[in-house]
Formats: sequence, C-alpha cells, structure tokens
Amino acid sequence: MEAKLSLHSSLRRDTPMTDELVAVAASTIAVIPAKDEELCVAGVVTALRAAGVNRVRVVDNGSIDDTASAARRAGAELLSEPIRGYGRACWKGIQHLPQDVEWILFCDADGSDDLARIPALLAAAQCADLMLGRRLPMPDGRTALTPTQKFGNALATTLIRWGWGFRYHDLGPFRMIRRSALEALQMRDRSWGWTVEMQVRAVEEGLRIVELPVSSHPRVAGYSKISGTFRGSFLAGTTILATLAKLFLRRWTS
Repeated sequence: MEAKLSLHSSLRRDTPMTDELVAVAASTIAVIPAKDEELCVAGVVTALRAAGVNRVRVVDNGSIDDTASAARRAGAELLSEPIRGYGRACWKGIQHLPQDVEWILFCDADGSDDLARIPALLAAAQCADLMLGRRLPMPDGRTALTPTQKFGNALATTLIRWGWGFRYHDLGPFRMIRRSALEALQMRDRSWGWTVEMQVRAVEEGLRIVELPVSSHPRVAGYSKISGTFRGSFLAGTTILATLAKLFLRRWTS
C-alpha cells in the first residue's frame, strides 16, 4: 500500500510564524528522550519554547547525571523511564497527553536537530500527517552523519522502498506527527526500531508524508549513544533490520 502523498517540500527556510502557525504550535507537544544529556537538554528545551512549542516533555531514560534537574530548570515537564530504550522513552512521552494536543514533535536532546525549521514543520501540518527532517540534502547534514549512519540510512530506506514501494531518504529523529495518526499506527517497538517502524506503518496506513530538508549540528557536548560507539552502532543497526524483517513478515502473513 502506498502513502497517499509524498512531498519534498519547497517551503522557505525562513518560514514566518503566522497566527495560523502559532495556533498549530499551541496544539503541539515536544517529546525529548534523554540519557546523560545534562549539558545539552536545557538548550533544546529553551529553543523549542522560543519557537512557540511551549509544552515540552523530557523523558529521562536512566541518566546517571543531572539531566532531570537541567530539564526541569529549563521549563520542561519531566518524565522518568528507567528501562533503557529509545522507543521505550518515546512511548513513555506520549502517554496521558493533554486532551487538546493534536501534534507530537520528536527531537533529540543533544542539540543536533535543526529547530529553526520548526515553523516549516508547522506549515506542512496543513497538508500532511507526518513530517520528517531530511538531513542529507544539506551540506552540514552530510558532514554530521558518520559513514555508518549514512550506510544504515541508505540500506534501511532501500529496504522500505523494495518492501513497501515508498521512497524515504532519511530515518532522522526530528519529526512531527498528528496525534490521531500516531495512535492509528499502534507502535510496538520499544528500542531503536521506533523511527523505522513509524515510517513503515505510516506507509501502510496511507498517511500523508512530507520530508523537509534540515541542517544537522554537532552535538553540544558528550557523545552519541548510537554512533559514538561501535557497540551502539551495531545494536541499533541490527535492531532496525530486525524490525523491518518483522514488519515485512507481518504484512504478508496477516
């Protein structure tokens, strides 16, 4: 099944915040999984609030540093998910949402996401259900991704194209999805397969999908729990491939 719409948006990078976009921002909550990001997370929370996304949830995923206090001081609502796993933290962050929340924005806690593009995501909400940050078109995005990340992205998106007939270009964490659409996806992954499961299920459910070019900045401090270590990269890669295999089998056996 193909998605209803695939757009590679030409929205201006300096999309202005109109009254309509302010209204979309007011119905949006940001969810930030965080593990040992005390030097980075406050800046991300501040940048989100400055962009008009005032409701921010930081999910402390088993940190041993002062991530929780830094997030609280910056004005975020703090949730705790001691069992580690990216998908588990994301899942925790979307539980018991306020009734008026219509959109969920996911981003990383390390300061690498292009939060200046939030107005463009909000503008795309007029014609889409899932908006994804696409890093590779931008020079700094290509530079920021490690060779392992580039290979993994290329392999996973190729497998999605072969298995589901839809061409993605990235599996980046910076994304925004309509709440009702996310609920329809019935996400099951609680690890590093969260992003790829969301994208596959979005195709299966016929969501309107937009990929927006975004920059990618060097992390503010610390090291990546995935690309920063061989073990992290290997575990994330194998989890993503296993998730794709399970989704493919489920598609053809259900």
